Formats: sequence, C-alpha cells, structure tokens
Amino acid sequence: MHEEYKIEMRDIAKHFGGVKALNNVSLKIKKGEIHALIGENGAGKSTLMKILSGAYQKDGGQIFVNGKEVKITSPKDSKDLRIAVIYQEFMLAPDLTVAENISIDNLANSGAFINWKWLKKIASSHLTKLGFCDIDPGVRVGTLSIAYQQIVEICKCLTRNADVIVFDEPTAVLTFTEIEKLFAIIRKLKSEGVSIIYISHRIDEIFELSDNITVLKDGGYVDTVPTSSITKEMLVSMMVGRKITQMFPERNAKIGKEILKVEKLNAGKLVQDVSFRVREGEILGFSGLVGAGRTETMRAIFGADKIDSGKVIYFGKEVRFKHPSEAIKNGFGFLSEDRKVEGLLLEQSIRMNTTLASMHKVKNKLDIINHKKEKKYVKELLRSLNTKYSSTENNVNSLSGGNQQKIALSKWISADCKCIVFDEPTRGVDVGAKTEIYKIMNNLAEQGVGIIMISSEMTEISGMCDRVIVMRQGRISGELDKELITENSLIKYAMGV
Repeated sequence: MHEEYKIEMRDIAKHFGGVKALNNVSLKIKKGEIHALIGENGAGKSTLMKILSGAYQKDGGQIFVNGKEVKITSPKDSKDLRIAVIYQEFMLAPDLTVAENISIDNLANSGAFINWKWLKKIASSHLTKLGFCDIDPGVRVGTLSIAYQQIVEICKCLTRNADVIVFDEPTAVLTFTEIEKLFAIIRKLKSEGVSIIYISHRIDEIFELSDNITVLKDGGYVDTVPTSSITKEMLVSMMVGRKITQMFPERNAKIGKEILKVEKLNAGKLVQDVSFRVREGEILGFSGLVGAGRTETMRAIFGADKIDSGKVIYFGKEVRFKHPSEAIKNGFGFLSEDRKVEGLLLEQSIRMNTTLASMHKVKNKLDIINHKKEKKYVKELLRSLNTKYSSTENNVNSLSGGNQQKIALSKWISADCKCIVFDEPTRGVDVGAKTEIYKIMNNLAEQGVGIIMISSEMTEISGMCDRVIVMRQGRISGELDKELITENSLIKYAMGV
C-alpha cells in the first residue's frame, strides 16, 4: 500500500441477492485532491460510497486509510475515521430546526442541557461560510426549499471536521450562482488538505472541478484518468459504452395553436402577476434561481396550491383546477422535481406507478382492473422508453435513478396528457438517460403535446427550448426566443441585471 493515498478501496465486491452491485472495484484518493467518481445510474457509485460510509458492508476487498487497512462496519467507524458523506437523498430531520440539524451529533455540546444560543451561533457560522447567511438557523428544515436543505446537509458535515468528504450530486437542485458558491467552498476545502470525492452527472462540473476521474460501468471499474488528459466526448463514451453523437436531439415538432394561456396569475408570495402562453408542439422553458417562483407557478395552475387571482385559459376555456385530479382528468400533467416524495410511490410496484394516472385504460366494463391487460400495456410502454427493470411487480425503489425517472415519465405519457410540466426532468440522471429523456420530450412535442420545462441547467434550457421565460422573485423578468437564449442573457434576467 502506497502512503500517498488518503483513501484506497481495493477490489471491493458487493452483492444484493443474486445481483452483483460491485465487482472488484478499486478507487484511490490522494490527500487534498478533488476526485470525480462517475458512471451511469446503477453503475455502482452510491453503493461504493455507502460501503465507505459504513451504511453497507462489503462482501470482498480491502479499505485503507492513510496507508493502514481499516474495517468499516458502521457509520460510526466511518465518522471516527473523519469520513463524511453528503448523500443525494438528504439525511435531515424535517421537524427539527436548521441549527439542530447542523449540530445533530453534539446538541448539548458535552453539557447536561442544550445551549440554544450556541447552536444558533455554530449554524450561523457555517451558513455564512457557505454564503447562505439568509437561512434562518431557527426555522424548521422541513419548511425550506430543496436547495436550502442541501446547504444544511453540507453544513452538518462541516461540523464533523472531516478530512474526506463525499459529495453525491450536490448541485442537482442548485442554480448557477449557488453552484459557484459551493465550488468556492470545495476549492477552499481542497486547499486545506481535505480530500473530495465528487459524484455528478454534470460533465461540465467534472471538468471544471476535478483533478482525476474514476469511471464505473455496470458495477465494474473502467479506468482512472487525469481530467486534463481526456475530452468530454471520450469520457461520455467510457461511461455509456457507446458514442453519443448528439446530446440534444433535433427538434422536428410543428408549433401549432395555443393550448394554455395564463394571465396575471397571483398565488402567494412567489407568484406575482405571471402571464405566459404555451402552444401545441412547443417546449417552453422556465429558468431562474431556486426560489424564483417557477415551481410555485405550475403548482397553482395544476391545482396543488391555491390561486389568489388571475386567469388560466386551457384550450380556450377559463379553468381553475381545485385539485390535481381535476387537472389530470383534463389532460394536464405535472412531473415533479422530487420524484421520491411527490413523483412516485416507491414502495409500490412498477406496474401500479405506471398506470396510476390512467386506470381507465386497464379497467373492464365492471370498473375492475384487468391485470393481464395492465401488465401487457405497461411492458409495451416501458419498452418504448428503454426502461431497465426485471419485473413489473418489483417495487420502484429497486430501480436506478434514471429508470425511476422514466417510470415517473411513463405515468404522464400513459395519461395521454395534452400539456405536461417537466420540473427538473433530468435531475440526478446520467448522461445516457438524459439524452433518452430529451428524445421522449421531443416525441411528445411532435405529437402536439405542449411542454413546460423548468430547469436550472442553462445548457438544457438552450438545447431543448423554443422559448424561455425567466423568473425572479416571483415575477417574470424576461422572455427569450430560441435564437436569443444564451447563458449570459439567462443570468442577467435571473439576477435582475
């Protein structure tokens, strides 16, 4: 074992029943380096990190820390070795305050009673360090946006003085300005000698941040390369095992008549005087910072939140959906940004999730579900989406993130929607699956479906959208046609420049 490595995982194996999740995977991390770990959904990245964190037990292989072999049998072992993992799924207590979550390991500070003033001071210090002093340490975490919850998660790990930190998709819900703040913190940690393992599906981030890259595929080790020695195209080919010639497929949809028209919509503090329209075959982008009101606008239209005033005109008729079920009956779909909480029933079968919004298609005349017909229908639909699964009766939580997203998508495709909101449709999804999701969206547009895409990825907005609406502080700050969509213009409108 060479002592220049802070962490070495050698020939790690892990099985779940008869499935090989990891097959002799190795990973070497130097002190003070940013090491990217990439691969498609299901490649084994998160499993490998859960073994390092003690959440899973390895079935084979060795782990070395600072040149010495260690046994990590629990999260406590990992924590004692000063290893911290910031998971893609937050490990937060929603009913506790920000301050309590950040200092959850040491609430009483070795005393008999909790010093609330001390807790808030520690929380404020870390939040300020990250550039998020606007987050109140006294509010419950469950009331925060997903982006702010991610910041609390990062602060919690910083209190542990870890010298190895794993970031698992940390920017999936952050906007460009927040990402830059996070990158500054990561670079500062590196300069202080902290080793960073960085997992992301965003190729641009990998090239901007990392020193070295390790690629996994189908639970196996592919290669480790210096970031400076490889191109983006080469890296994508290593990940997916094939060459992706075009990230964003060509748009062949014909834009037709108006489907949806929203006039002076007001709903709470984050939706103020919002007006826009969507046409058949059009992909309309919604850009802006997290908290700008994009999701809140769509929730109000969908009937999930109350509308205070304004008009929603759908196919020439003024409507006000009182409940999402009413919107669905009228062919209006909403793919939520948080598939695990709002988009899917994780403990239910793939079959049930797929037909949840279209039960009428698989019922007989007596209003009873025809399971044979349902299974056949689900298999045909999932085949058209290139979804990987073993049985339609398996629970959705058995699938990789990319395939879970396809199940969430299939629900709305099955419902024959005429207008669909896609809220961060490729969040936490690998490059190959992203391209497939883009194709699905294009196919829907070609069938005349009107699509609203909320995305924090500017390349995604410019690559997919016919027009884009930019929101800032609950209001529309700009509208751009296809030829005018640039990163510079999106940032200017989002920041009110």
